[in-house]
Amino acid sequence: MLPMPLIRLTLLRRAAVLASLALTVGAVSTPLGAATASASASSPALEKLDASGHPPSLRTLQIGDAAPDFALPGIDGRTWKLSDFAGPDVLMVLFTSNHCPTSHAIERRLQALRNELRSRSFALVAINPNHPEGLSIDELGYGEFNDSFEDMKPYAAKNGWDFPYLYDGETQQVARAYGCLATPHVFIFDKERRLRYAGRFDDSRFVDESTIRHPDARNAILALLDGRPVPVERTKPHGCSTKWREKRAGHVAAAAAWDRTPVTVEKIDADGLAALRANPTSKHRLINVWATWCAPCVEEFPDLVEIARQYDMREFDFISVSLDDPKDLARAQAFLQKQGAGLSTRRQKSVEREGRRTNHYLTTEGSQDRLAAVLDPEWPGPVPHTILVAPGGKILWRHNGVIDPAAARAAIVAAMGSYYTP
Repeated sequence: MLPMPLIRLTLLRRAAVLASLALTVGAVSTPLGAATASASASSPALEKLDASGHPPSLRTLQIGDAAPDFALPGIDGRTWKLSDFAGPDVLMVLFTSNHCPTSHAIERRLQALRNELRSRSFALVAINPNHPEGLSIDELGYGEFNDSFEDMKPYAAKNGWDFPYLYDGETQQVARAYGCLATPHVFIFDKERRLRYAGRFDDSRFVDESTIRHPDARNAILALLDGRPVPVERTKPHGCSTKWREKRAGHVAAAAAWDRTPVTVEKIDADGLAALRANPTSKHRLINVWATWCAPCVEEFPDLVEIARQYDMREFDFISVSLDDPKDLARAQAFLQKQGAGLSTRRQKSVEREGRRTNHYLTTEGSQDRLAAVLDPEWPGPVPHTILVAPGGKILWRHNGVIDPAAARAAIVAAMGSYYTP
């Protein structure tokens, strides 16, 4: 059985399988390839998670324990085993993920450590422990990628990783064997592959290196390479919890409830649109001009709803502006309702704090020139048209026609960042 990554909202709705198959929403990539399929003939039976959100089969490795064996597919197309890393004196097994802002924060520091130790007897292997069905769509808000095997490839390429990056999401048995609680979670082994350090990479969740006080993983590695005792053998990992596949049912229920959230559409004139475009808030705004009579608009709308949900926990608004005839407001509202474009409770409260009631509008302005003047002077005229507006009103990205969701996500993440900031 092939593992199911988070399935795009578009595919869920077109196939009409959300209710019947209870699949999760929110992926931004293609299904897993043959390399992942070969990892396991079948997925393990789902377990009931404990009060901490972990499966009961999760193990806690003790200092001195032997490194659990593994055979996992890598993004390079080969299957990697523990024995492939037998040569070096020190091995770091790093559980990390594509989506987690804490993992993103250590990306540069990880590469710097890798470069620092190239001439030493040290090996590094990264493992993604997450099953895409274990994530809700709004947990993907700090990146462009989900945690599928396919998305591991562009994520690693973007970081310039030249070390093995393996996928454990099919069965998550390696994560259970090592006791992976979060991403990132570090395990460092000596020459005999006995555990000598387990815990965080360092003590900062920020990208700024000046915020680091305790580079625990680096200290442990250098101590082992120099034949010294590890100064601190165990720390608590911090970051994003391991996304066990068992979390899927809760995400499905939440997605179904989101689909049913009522949609409100209000009429707006050119002055109102100018105020939205000026964006006096701290949020980035993705503004899409569309109409129910526009086939490309209808085609791309599920992607826009998906993006709105993905960045829902961030300082981000998706605002739709319909060009339908004002007398057809009910038609536009029905379309948005069918698309599941209702605002989450979090987003609704945010909108109301601005003195507004919705993020969905139907414009009463009849002049195309006036609309272009207040929204985007570079709008060539046809719809759909989409702009990303920074706080203060500057347009950071624009696209006329059906968007490429990956390009839109890349622009959003470039603007808002992929990690926590102080």
